[in-house]
Amino acid sequence: MLLFPVILFPFLLLLLYFIVRPRPVNIPIKNRHVFITGGSSGIGLALAHQAASQGARVSLLARSLSKLEEAKQSIRLSSGVDVSIFAADVRDHDAVQKAINDAGPIDVLVVNQGVFVPQELEKQGLDEVKFMIDVNLMGSFNVIKAVLPLMKERKDRGPTSIALMSSQAGQVGVYGYTAYSASKFGLRGLAEALQQEVIADNIHVSLIFPPDTDTPGFEQESKVRPELTTILAGSSGSMKADEVAKKALDGIKSGSFIVPCNFEGQMLAIATAGLSPQRSFLMAFIEVAFIGIFRLVALFFQWNWYGSIEQWHAKKKEK
Repeated sequence: MLLFPVILFPFLLLLLYFIVRPRPVNIPIKNRHVFITGGSSGIGLALAHQAASQGARVSLLARSLSKLEEAKQSIRLSSGVDVSIFAADVRDHDAVQKAINDAGPIDVLVVNQGVFVPQELEKQGLDEVKFMIDVNLMGSFNVIKAVLPLMKERKDRGPTSIALMSSQAGQVGVYGYTAYSASKFGLRGLAEALQQEVIADNIHVSLIFPPDTDTPGFEQESKVRPELTTILAGSSGSMKADEVAKKALDGIKSGSFIVPCNFEGQMLAIATAGLSPQRSFLMAFIEVAFIGIFRLVALFFQWNWYGSIEQWHAKKKEK
């Protein structure tokens, strides 16, 4: 019985080496134009700092011109690099299109804008649901639609990237995140289909899944999210914006489709791999070999979460 896996594993590795698609790629950052939406704070600003320090020409887009000016100054002070800034709301396609036309050809697009208002769906207004979907999902369509023609027509035919900032709440639904998770799950469908549409143009899509991240937005969200959300989310650790930015930029440069940011995220990536593209045959081997184990781990997580939900409601009834 032990001989069977010894024979099977090398054959499986060889098979995966030939069938994984798209093929591995390296996407350079130095001397290339990196355009980041939601770039005035949080993960977007951390990404801008790191891209500028690696020799990229950086452009930032956000709604607030004053925050963009502060971001520009902080990057200038830390790296001596001047970045371009554009004030626009991603919900306004015409404003986004004008900003991108003014910015010029883009080699690496990071679609990073996001808003989050945690609340049970029953209690949440449809205006807040629409706000999250419009910014997180429709805003991403607006930005990508504006960028694609220029990216496809670029003179430099080297590999380029479109990276979408999702969330671990875009891999698994969490209590109180109903609308937010819907908007972030939508990015996965967008990314998977888009990759097939643009691969012939040497454009490579990355989907980044950060956990809770210490940003101004997260700090505000933590104050208002439901108590049960805090209990369930407590099982997942948080990261610094700089740490997430480094993981994200490394994933973009390697052309990875799924970019997890911590160990838990890596487990989630394996457990939810589904039909997502995979460039690494070694990672594909891990997915194939361990999917059953990770499904079992996922069921234990669900058992724990639903147990917590039952206990919380029981205590609420007692009160």
